[in-house]
Amino acid sequence: MRAGGGPDRRHPHRHHHTGKADRRNYSGKHHRHGLHFLALADERGRLIWISAARPGRTHDNTAARHDRILAHLRAAGLGALADLGFRGLDNDVRDPVIVTGFHASRTHKLTPGQKTANRVLAVGRAPVEHGFAHLKNWRILTKLRTDPAHATRLLRALLVLTNFEVNR
Repeated sequence: MRAGGGPDRRHPHRHHHTGKADRRNYSGKHHRHGLHFLALADERGRLIWISAARPGRTHDNTAARHDRILAHLRAAGLGALADLGFRGLDNDVRDPVIVTGFHASRTHKLTPGQKTANRVLAVGRAPVEHGFAHLKNWRILTKLRTDPAHATRLLRALLVLTNFEVNR
């Protein structure tokens, strides 16, 4: 059985205290301090799980390996669609659990078939992005001033409230 949806990340901005103590929360990609969360959504875009908060500099694959997402999906007999941030996470060619798109570079252009595959993947991932959009509607996430443990509890509570609001 394969499920739609899949893992994605949320990187809420976090007001920071300057100094060495908060440098681990600095994301070079986003050029700001923040926290890193992973989430799983079903094929309709309802968020069903959210990870614990990690420093903003954490890579998607590192967080997914730490949470053992591959093992949990494989044990449940499910699959997931993911963005290019998860490339290389699942190297099982015969029975992939996490499907990502094709990556183009300056020297390696995508073939028409790869472009089509990426479009199909984007259509399948759209509900996941909508699920994250619903979660981002909570204004409290714009200026988070708390430690990662409290942020985890807050985001999980907001996950429940978001699903309640969306399913009303």
